Amino acid sequence: MADPMTQSHQISSSQGLNDGRAKDSKFSVYDLVYWRDPKKSGMVFGISLLLLLSLAAFSVISVISYLLLALLCVTISFRVYKTVIQAVQKSNDGHPFKELMEKDVSLSPETFRKHVDVCLTYINCALKQLSRLFLVEDLVDSLKLAVVMWLMTYVGAVFNGITILILVDILAFTLPPLYEKYKTQIDRYVNIARTQVNTAVAKIQEKLPKAAKRSKAE
Repeated sequence: MADPMTQSHQISSSQGLNDGRAKDSKFSVYDLVYWRDPKKSGMVFGISLLLLLSLAAFSVISVISYLLLALLCVTISFRVYKTVIQAVQKSNDGHPFKELMEKDVSLSPETFRKHVDVCLTYINCALKQLSRLFLVEDLVDSLKLAVVMWLMTYVGAVFNGITILILVDILAFTLPPLYEKYKTQIDRYVNIARTQVNTAVAKIQEKLPKAAKRSKAE
């Protein structure tokens, strides 16, 4: 009969191994933007930036067509190369992409419904917030949105959508490591700015009509 301590150690070891495999196999955006794996983060950052720069220089149809054409050139060339090698060596290895072709790439109904439910939750939440803001349930929040939209008109006059996406992509891969390195200093300045904003909002609320104050209190 096995020792209980040995069995417990084996169970914990197997659980730790399974947890490690689950963590390794799980895709994490957090690990990408914080450069936990520099090779993977660099590859994703390079591909995304190259794609956005291509969209800035060419139309969406041209970029998609060139990408698909490049992929076809690679796969056709590799298929012809393997066919020639098999003919010369007189081997019977078969199709070079046989393993990939045998994989099931179809989307199961359960997975589809799961993603649809998640998207539906976010959509309903967004619609509820938009209804609350545009129907002025809270005057202060609606004024905040008006200020943000007013500022966005100036941003839109300087940058187009692709340029903003390029800047977002660059900031997404540069700001998190900088924040992690200078977290204490950044948090201090953020708290100071938040305090000043809250003070300004409180002063604005004091000058609002009584009806607005009453709706805010409710």
